Parts: sequence; C-alpha cells; structure tokens
Amino acid sequence: MIDNDINRISRIIKIFTYLQSKTLVTATFLAEKFDVSVRTIYRDIRSLEQAGVPIHTEEGKGYSIMEGYKIPPVMFTVEEANALITAEQFVLKNTDTSLIRYFTDAISKVKAVLQYSKKEKTQLLSERIAVKPKIEHEYRTNTLTLFQNALIDYRLLEITYLSGYKNEKTQRQIEPFALYNNLHESWTLIAYCRLRKDFRLFRLERVLSIKMLDEHFPPHKMTLDQFIEDYKKRRANDENL
Repeated sequence: MIDNDINRISRIIKIFTYLQSKTLVTATFLAEKFDVSVRTIYRDIRSLEQAGVPIHTEEGKGYSIMEGYKIPPVMFTVEEANALITAEQFVLKNTDTSLIRYFTDAISKVKAVLQYSKKEKTQLLSERIAVKPKIEHEYRTNTLTLFQNALIDYRLLEITYLSGYKNEKTQRQIEPFALYNNLHESWTLIAYCRLRKDFRLFRLERVLSIKMLDEHFPPHKMTLDQFIEDYKKRRANDENL
C-alpha cells in the first residue's frame, strides 16, 4: 500500500509538471504516457484541483493550468530555452535509453517554468528541428545513468564483460573514470580495471551485467585530457612496434 501511495504521488507530481510544460494535454495522452487508465488520470486531476492547483478543463480538448499560477523560481530566456530544445533532438538519437528518459524528464521541467508565450515558441521550435539519424546500430543500452552515478560517487563496480577480441566473458572490478561518445558509436566507459591493473575502455553494449558495490575508491588524480594524451601516445607506440 505504501509503495502504491508513493507511486501515485510521484505520478501526480509528474502530471503537474507535464501540465505546466504544455499548453493543452488530454487525459488519454496522460494515461498512455504514465501507463494507467483514463479513470486514474481523472482521479489524479481531481487530487490536483483539491490541492488548490487551478486546472482549466476544455471539454473534449484537454487540461491546462491557469496562466500565471506559479512564478518560476528560475527564468530562462528564449535563447536559453531554444538551446536546450535543440540539444534534446541530439539526445533523442542516442543509443542509451536511460539518458533519453532522464533528459526528456528534465526538459519537461524546463518547459514547465517557461512563460506561456515562450512555451509556444519552444514548442514550435521542437516541431521544426530535425537531426539526421546517425549510423544505425542494432544495439541499445540502458545503463549510462548507472555508470554516471558510480563515476560521480566514486563507487566500485563489478561487471561481466564480453571481450571484443576473443569474444570471452570476464568478471571485472572497475573504477569508473570518464565516459566517451563520438556520436557515431555507443558510449564507452574509461575505467581503472583491477584485473588488468591499468585503465581500460569498456563499450557499454558489451557489459552483460553490473553490480554497484559498497566500496568507494579514491579519486584518480589525472584529468581526462591527460588520459587522452597518454592514450594517444600509447597507441602511437603500439603502431610503431
């Protein structure tokens, strides 16, 4: 029961945020987005109204929130909003679904604090921007945000990795250091591998399983730029052998 209540509260908050980010939203659209029945959406809308949120209902069209109801704590200029909307189109072409999901949620929050006139302009821009599809890949990942969290918290990870050369599975304990993407391939994690006792590159689609351990590792002192320069030198030396 507690979990159901928490899920309902979370959904209602997301509905409120989504109503703020759009000029008009239908109950059917919300039901499909949150994977619930239309009747459930009706109840959630009533809960918001009972909480004092001034929701305007247009019969047969949908819901909207009264203009000027909330003074945004952060104000975005049209140019700032446009930059984020443009970036969204690139993110939507990413190979990792977790990044797409969380970025889309974040953009909804940005749209929610825009004034009505700016909201209409950003909506128009999002409908008029197209990013050429990248080289199609069969693989997709859903782990980027997990690696990001481990990286910023200095958490040790235990992974099962499928080698690209010998096509063999190995168990590794790794210390995430950085993430890399050249826009044409999947994400690659740069990490210190305790098995190989050196830094290695791990393609995310080849990570078969992940376990975040309780152990924290000390931050590595070098910068990403230093690693890249060192990596280039090592590659050059290998080619000259």
